[in-house]
Amino acid sequence: MERISFNTLPKGFYASLMQVQNYVDKCGLDFKMLELMRMRVSQLNGCAYCLDMHYKEAVHAGEDALRLISVSAWRETNYYSPEEQAVLEFAERLTLMPQGDHNDDIHDNLRKYFNQDEIANITLAVAQINTWNRIVKSFGPEPGKYQVPAREATA
Repeated sequence: MERISFNTLPKGFYASLMQVQNYVDKCGLDFKMLELMRMRVSQLNGCAYCLDMHYKEAVHAGEDALRLISVSAWRETNYYSPEEQAVLEFAERLTLMPQGDHNDDIHDNLRKYFNQDEIANITLAVAQINTWNRIVKSFGPEPGKYQVPAREATA
């Protein structure tokens, strides 16, 4: 049941979230990789609305449904690239933030595939989906009704 509608939020609330989201979406990271990460984080956080959204967004972008439904078991498959595996591992660790986990090595695997700017952008992307998950779980929009918006073609 919806508890707070996005249409009734204080002025600037949604725009502020979208400013960060637009940066993440345009920072140069692979969209399909981001959608895999968003699916995994949304699974960890139990956010049905976000799972619905990111599944549909990823399929719309050409992602294979098998990779999306298997992302919770990514370690047991052979169809995620080493870069995707590094991002999924990082996203899980950053999302769960196990108590007593010393983060000295948190970037070690990422550094094999990404430069410092890309790691910073991946970190922001993980933080952003965690933010969305928490807001959506609090506000309670109904899952299953998300539709991928029509987008203008980019030149």
